Amino acid sequence: MRALTIAATGMSAQQTRVEVISNNLANMSTTGYNARRAEFADLHYQQAARPGTINATDGTVLPTGVQLGLGVRPTSVSMTVAQGSSTATGGELDMAIEGGGYFEITMPSGISGYTRDGGLKRSADGLIVTSDGYAVVPNITIPEDARSISINNDGEVYAYFIDEVEPELLGQLTLTGFPNSKGLEAIGSNLFLESPASGAPFTSSPGSDGLGTVRQGYLEESSVDPVREITELIEAQRGYELNAKVISAADQILGATAQIR
Repeated sequence: MRALTIAATGMSAQQTRVEVISNNLANMSTTGYNARRAEFADLHYQQAARPGTINATDGTVLPTGVQLGLGVRPTSVSMTVAQGSSTATGGELDMAIEGGGYFEITMPSGISGYTRDGGLKRSADGLIVTSDGYAVVPNITIPEDARSISINNDGEVYAYFIDEVEPELLGQLTLTGFPNSKGLEAIGSNLFLESPASGAPFTSSPGSDGLGTVRQGYLEESSVDPVREITELIEAQRGYELNAKVISAADQILGATAQIR
């Protein structure tokens, strides 16, 4: 009986959906996190009678046919690219990206990683790094005697010194964009890697080439909507229960068939 295997695929799909929702809720306080959504597609169909099959000698054809579905399968867990709200922190190196784009960082292996987590820090050498200590590209070093730092919307980093009236330009932060941000490979720690699906990265100054701007003293919150996630969690739970009932009903039918025999 196909109902057993079909319902089993339905239960597996709803379980995947619950796992995605639970990950979203777990990261509702993660800086710059974008919610994920599980997507599904129906499986192959058993063609008992194909649509358009000739059904009589006068050329009459079947208008619909008999196509029996075999269940459901997951196709992707896609990232919903959305702007999270900005929260004021007052931190000199806290920066929220308003619009598209990612900060480029240099991984320990030498390859480039990308993040929207603007909670940047200052290393012992004065280099601007991420919370994990990865250097932000381009490398900008803050002098030890700088009394304060200012970063404008274009990403220009200025240092103020006690004995000088005018600030000193230390460098300019850049942002990186991708043709398909949903195709980036997530590796954890708010980091992404380029993939064949994301397309080649392009780098420019904030506010140009369709990239967003940076805002000092703010951090981008997660874009997870808890109300929506809880609603979808209830739907997934009910979907799992309904598929379980289908398995129970199919088992009863099989039991009745065995008794008849």
